[in-house]
Amino acid sequence: MLLTPKMMISSWLGKDAKKILKRKDSDAGEKGKALEDLRASLFNRFRSPETPKRQQQQQQTHRVCGPTVALTFNFFVAISIIFMNKWVLKNIGFEFPVFLTFIHYVVAFILMALLKSFSLLPAPPPSSKSSSLSLYTLGIVMSLSTGLANVSLKYNSVGFYQMAKIAVTPSIVFAEFLWYRKRVSFMKVVALTVVSVGVAVATVTDLQFSLFGACVALAWIIPSATNKILWSNMQQRENWTALALMWKTTPITLLFLVSMIPFLDPPGALSFDWSLANTSAIFLSAFLGFFLQWSGALALGATSAITHVVLGQFKTCVLLLGNFYIFGSNSGVVSVCGAIVAIIGTSLYTYLNTRGQSLKASSSSSSLLDKKSRFSELKDDEKNLLEPYGSDAV
Repeated sequence: MLLTPKMMISSWLGKDAKKILKRKDSDAGEKGKALEDLRASLFNRFRSPETPKRQQQQQQTHRVCGPTVALTFNFFVAISIIFMNKWVLKNIGFEFPVFLTFIHYVVAFILMALLKSFSLLPAPPPSSKSSSLSLYTLGIVMSLSTGLANVSLKYNSVGFYQMAKIAVTPSIVFAEFLWYRKRVSFMKVVALTVVSVGVAVATVTDLQFSLFGACVALAWIIPSATNKILWSNMQQRENWTALALMWKTTPITLLFLVSMIPFLDPPGALSFDWSLANTSAIFLSAFLGFFLQWSGALALGATSAITHVVLGQFKTCVLLLGNFYIFGSNSGVVSVCGAIVAIIGTSLYTYLNTRGQSLKASSSSSSLLDKKSRFSELKDDEKNLLEPYGSDAV
């Protein structure tokens, strides 16, 4: 009698081995395979889950340290450069605001080139058609925003210059709703309204402007709002760093600033008295301009465009109250009360933002806990399903 391979295996391994082979050919081939596929897919989904406590600590560190440092850095640099640019344009007599902006960006480009030569400049993310278009758009609006801001500062008082910033807030809210469908809660609208009214009252006594300066201030509003929105979204959505984005957009900005100089600056920039004192003041302003652009980009990447505008309004009120309490300047009771109202509105907006971020962090933590519990339940279910098949089923 000729023995088949199956009969030989049965005789060698015995009855128990035969049952195991049969079970693996049938049950493990159906239920076991399906269970393995489900287990593999869910394992990939929940792979290396962080503990909720650890993720909450990371989110809290980013929420408190990152935005706080960026906003504080931008706060002090912005106050310094406003006074420095006003000093250069008025006291030194450098009446070329767009050319001054051009010098700022040239110095910034040189500093970033030095960082790049030492491999300290972060690498940009992979480019695409959409990001290239956004880079060109950002470079253009940066030249308009910064150039027109210095022209407005030359022909208008600091109070009117800050008053024009009030219109940037509703412009950003409206533009973000149209482009990204972002909605602002009713309480945040109330807080932003309080800030705007407070700044308007605080600066009403310093509204010195010319017709040309007022037109420039109005033309500056839309590029300024667009600039802040693009800076914020390109860093948060496309993973750009502040310095990498500055490196890519600065050449475009320089090109458009050169084209703006003949139309907005008077002739005679090269015949200016380039003494050591004047040149030092101009280049000090340029260094502050680099730090202002960098700190502003960091703040926009860590927060949002609206938060950055609210910070600008807060700076106005702090300057006014500081002049009143420290230097004894007579700003008037109305202006001081307006500044206090604006600071209250800023505090309310900050509280609403912080509370919203805390709610997001807690909901994210609860979601992770739910996923972890579901993963544990899945493992228990797998054990229960595999128990009838013994330890060799998988």
